[in-house]
Parts: sequence; C-alpha cells; structure tokens
Amino acid sequence: MAIDAATVRKVAHLARIKTPEDRLEPLAQELNGILQWIEQLNEVDVDGVEPMTSNVAQPLRLREDVVTDGGKIDAVLSNAPKSADGFFVVPKVVE
Repeated sequence: MAIDAATVRKVAHLARIKTPEDRLEPLAQELNGILQWIEQLNEVDVDGVEPMTSNVAQPLRLREDVVTDGGKIDAVLSNAPKSADGFFVVPKVVE
C-alpha cells in the first residue's frame, strides 16, 4: 500500500491537522517508509513464539479476591455536596 500526497492531505484534514502543501510529499515518503518497515515485520516467522508482556519473565502477584465496602464511606461522602444515610444526594433529572 503506497501513500501519496492526496492521502496525506485527506488524513490531515480528517485529523484536523494543518499541514502546509510543501510538507505533504515528505510526509507521504515518511509514512511509506513506516509501512515498508511494518511489511518487513510481517515477514518474520513467529510460529511457536509465546506472547510476552515484558522482557523479563515475572509471575503475576495475585491477591485474594474479597468483596468489601471499602471502609471509607465517611471519607468518600465528605467530598459530596449533599449526602443522606450513607448515599450521595443528587437532583432529580428524570420525570
């Protein structure tokens, strides 16, 4: 897939990026270079390669999955403009 100046102009317009006309062709060449690099990556054989999230293998530290009320009701409600009986009070918006 090759990108030309017209495509760069259209993408810049859609992204609301002001791009001078003299920069369209150099941008097209840069984007084509990036796409060629991605095509090179597609040629790499990755069969049998495990996906990884880090270059260092680390087991995930798991915690006990326990449901709690947080124990911070007073601290949370202290930020509310109005509260009643442990709940936020908000104006009625639905008739």
